Amino acid sequence: EVQLQASGGGWVQPGGSLRLSCAVSGFTFGDYSIVWFRQAPGKERERVSCTSTKDGSTYYEASVKGRFTISSSNAENTVYLQMNSLKFDDTAVYYCAAGLYYSGGYYYTCPPLAELGSWGQGTLVTVSS
Repeated sequence: EVQLQASGGGWVQPGGSLRLSCAVSGFTFGDYSIVWFRQAPGKERERVSCTSTKDGSTYYEASVKGRFTISSSNAENTVYLQMNSLKFDDTAVYYCAAGLYYSGGYYYTCPPLAELGSWGQGTLVTVSS
């Protein structure tokens, strides 16, 4: 059974920090790239950050670059998203999803949305004063 579980959300004041975790089980960790998405009420789901668990390559959406850091622990089968300098606009449900790093002759730090075959339950991040 393939499972991804996002956790670590909560309430934080503007300027504060949280670290989210995405625990992965049921498949070979190093074969996949992991993508963090978020969705705020009334808005479409937005890609936030990606990483390959194979080679450590990373991607950040412009709105979070310099504030968020994605990392992975192969030993723990977990991908982390460290979120610093949080803003009101960061309030959202955060999700992690997985897709093959190598697929169809291409390598993907961020697999296309259509190729993301595994999704985890989201965790709510609320930024408010």
